[in-house]
This record gives sequence, structure tokens and C-alpha cells, in this order.
Amino acid sequence: MTQPACQYQPGLEGIPVAQSSVSFVDGKNGILEYRGINIEELAQKSTFLETAYLLIWGKLPTKEELATFQDEVTRHRRIKYHIRDMMKCFPESGHPMDALQTSAAALGLFYSRRALAKEEYIRDAVIRLLAKIPTMVAAFAQMRNGNDPIKPSEHLNYSANFLYMLTEKEPEPLEARIFDVCLMLHAEHTMNASTFSAMVTASTLTDPYAVVASAVGTLAGPLHGGANEEVLLMLEQIGSVENVRPYIEDCIKHKKKIMGFGHRVYKVKDPRAKILQQLAERLFELTGYDEYYEIALEVEKVVAEHLGHKGIYANVDFYSGLVYRKLGIKSDLFTPMFAISRVAGWLAHWKEQLAVNRIFRPTQVYVGEHNQSYIPIEERS
Repeated sequence: MTQPACQYQPGLEGIPVAQSSVSFVDGKNGILEYRGINIEELAQKSTFLETAYLLIWGKLPTKEELATFQDEVTRHRRIKYHIRDMMKCFPESGHPMDALQTSAAALGLFYSRRALAKEEYIRDAVIRLLAKIPTMVAAFAQMRNGNDPIKPSEHLNYSANFLYMLTEKEPEPLEARIFDVCLMLHAEHTMNASTFSAMVTASTLTDPYAVVASAVGTLAGPLHGGANEEVLLMLEQIGSVENVRPYIEDCIKHKKKIMGFGHRVYKVKDPRAKILQQLAERLFELTGYDEYYEIALEVEKVVAEHLGHKGIYANVDFYSGLVYRKLGIKSDLFTPMFAISRVAGWLAHWKEQLAVNRIFRPTQVYVGEHNQSYIPIEERS
């Protein structure tokens, strides 16, 4: 008896692959929750490390738990000199995401005991990855310019320390706070491509460093992690407010993708985009106006006129590049910023999966031929 053919769904779109309590998205109403808490409330009241704790351990920490967690992350910011020496051999022209993937995987050489049944091992892995990923991103950013890495600061908080390692100057408190909120906004977003990649890798019960390296490699693809860099390139190409309408209408006419718009889930404006727009305006008050902001506002207006009825609105990538640019972050580092924050979400799903793990083994729909004969090489045309 033949079994019924499997229903093929390209990209697994709409097919549940896990049960999770980490985050929730309502795309029709523009709602994003981490462990049931609305992202707007977290952005106003929380910090990235507190949010990471919430995602990974499933509850808001007590004052003592948060202080201990923050102290542990601070103490593990440094990276071993072997990893620094390895990074010095990377080509200066290499992409920071490739450098990050290699460096994250290398952590496993030093810490890969794979004691996944021990809570102490899990906590240590979480601490190390949250602490060291920013240091590795900043180190490569310095070394590709011929400079030694800047040592982590013990008295700066998580976000301020990263900006310090990247720019060699302490950021203004508002700059550090805005960057911290950016990290919160990118920390988690249900079953996206990189999270699924992390879960597939984790289902083999390999070490968490390989899990994160796998997710970083997935995030590096332009269909997932590089859109905010493309948004800035688009704004540069448009050049002025007057050029927006003809540019957008030409894109629509020729069915070209408009970077920073549309989302697989959201059919209204991404709630993270709303927060990022507010952050951008606060940052401009401190550091000066950005010439591309007026262009961006006009782009959003024209796109809404033409495509709003199709549920195509600004997503998280549309304003994040403008914020990062004002913070002095180079455009090819935008996706590593995404990775620094998304480590929290990847680790939350990794920890959740360990409790109910089963190796991923999907099926396929075979569309090839059968009963073919082997043709000797002399007879092949």
C-alpha cells in the first residue's frame, strides 16, 4: 500500500516546527512579546542583559540575580590570546560576519565539554557567549584597520562597553541607552531562519558554540540579516526628497524589492520600527540631524500610499541603520550588531529545546527519475 504524498511547502512556510514560550508575534495587530511582556514596555523599562535573562531563564530576575548575572558577564568579556592571534590572520577585506562565525566556533575548542545535562555548564556557556561575542566583533573591527583590540572596560555597562571597544571613546549615556534598546529589539523574533538553523544544529546535541556559529552563518545571508545596510544604500541612491516618488514608483513598476519594507509576519508597521524611529529622533537631538532621515520619512509615506493596502509597511531594518550610523557604527557591522543581540534569542531556544530534544529529520518530496541505467563513460555524450 502506497503512502499518500507529502504536502510540500517551500521554505516550510506556515508549518510549525516547535512549541515555544520564548516569544510571540501577532502580525495583524503589530504585537511582539518576550515571555508575555510587550516589547514596548521592555524597551521603556528594561535593559538588554535583563531582557536576555528573561528570554533564557523564562522569568525576570530578582535584583540580586540580575546583579550576579551582570557581574558574571562583565568578568568574562575578555577573549583568549589564542583567539586574538587567530583573528589577526583573517584577511582585512573579510566580512565581519565571516570573522564572527569563525571566532564563535573557535570558542568551542576551549569550552566544549558538552555537559548539556548540567545546569552549571549551560549557565557558563550563556555567560561566555553573551560576554565574548561583542568583544570579538569589536576586536575584528579594530584589527582589520591594523590596530590592536581595545580591552573591555570593567566600569562600563554592556552596551557602553561595546561602543567603547568599537570607537575607543566612552559614549554619552543617551547613546549607550539607545544602543541597549536596539539590542533588546533585535534579541528575539520567534522561528526565523537563524533561530531554526540554531535549533537544527542544537538537536544533534552538539555544543552551544557550534549552535551559535551555525546561526551566525545563517544570519549573514542578505535575505535575513543584511537588510538595514541595504536600506542606507537605497537612501544614498535616492539622494533627495524630490527623488523619492519616482524612485519608489519605478521600483513598484519593475517589481524591485524596496529595502526595509514588508515582513513575512507583520501586515502593519513593525512595532520595532516604531520604537527605532523614536530612538533615531532622540539621537538626532543629541548628535545632529541626519540628512537621510527626511528621505526615509518620504519613502515610508510613498510606500504606504502604493503598497499599504497589501500590508507592506516599514520593518525593523528601515530605521535601525540610521541609528547605527549616528552611533559611529560602519555599515558592514550592522549585521554583527544583529548577531550580538540575537545570541540571547538563540540561546533561549537552545535551552528550551534541551528539555524536549529530538533530532530534526524532515522528509522530502522526491521528483527525480527511477530505474535509470549506468552509462559507461565512453558512451556518454
